[in-house]
Amino acid sequence: MHGGRSSLAGTLLLRGLAVLVLVLFLGLPLLAVLAEALRRGAGPALAALADPDALASIRLTLLVAAITVPVNTVGGLAAAWCITRFRFPGRALLLALIELPFSVSPVISGLVWVLLFGSAGWFGPWLEERGLQIVFALPGLVLATLFVTFPFVARTLIPLMQEQGATAEEAAATLGASGWQSFFRVTLPQIRWALLSGVLLCNARAMGEFGAVSVVSGHIRGETNTMPLHIEILYNEYQFVGAFAVAALLALLALVTLAAKMVLERRGGGA
Repeated sequence: MHGGRSSLAGTLLLRGLAVLVLVLFLGLPLLAVLAEALRRGAGPALAALADPDALASIRLTLLVAAITVPVNTVGGLAAAWCITRFRFPGRALLLALIELPFSVSPVISGLVWVLLFGSAGWFGPWLEERGLQIVFALPGLVLATLFVTFPFVARTLIPLMQEQGATAEEAAATLGASGWQSFFRVTLPQIRWALLSGVLLCNARAMGEFGAVSVVSGHIRGETNTMPLHIEILYNEYQFVGAFAVAALLALLALVTLAAKMVLERRGGGA
């Protein structure tokens, strides 16, 4: 009896500490952002969000995410399929490359694109002769975001696909299913919840990325500033209500993404 009470007390203590940490490090900062955004009332906050530069940053953020997430979904799915279903020379290298964005600073990854496609970069003069602009334009933002968000889908799928094995796919092949039929009718239904979870993580990082896009954007108002960059500019100009209003919107998008991910994980656990 005494041991059971001690175990229950320890469990409650750990849960209480976990809740306290969440409140201190997640809940309070979010409440502080919302409070600062509404410090002068909802009117100024909404006016800040309706500002043309703010609207441009919101559209650009959503556009970059809309491009990078599908590309990384296909690429991550293909990489996970190759790694978990085949043995080939360079497999370990492919795994290392998938992990690379986690170990390289986003600022460095943005700088790489500047060195490659900037006006003084390797391919910059060639691009300028043909009227093509990569850096300080939408393509540069997309490339920088693609690099930093690539691992999320692949790293979400690889452990699950390794655990599942290829037994069901081999059985489908024995029954005469083609590779595509096996993928769409056997593999994809088994990994759909994990895939959607990885997509949501990729989308959240794409919308919130700062370091890489800061290097390649040029900070051009209304053109190349995403929401995080627009927040930085407003804050540096002491426009605190506008900065926190956009930050609150970005935080809201992150919370919606987190909630959707939790729902998908529960669905996946019960599937």
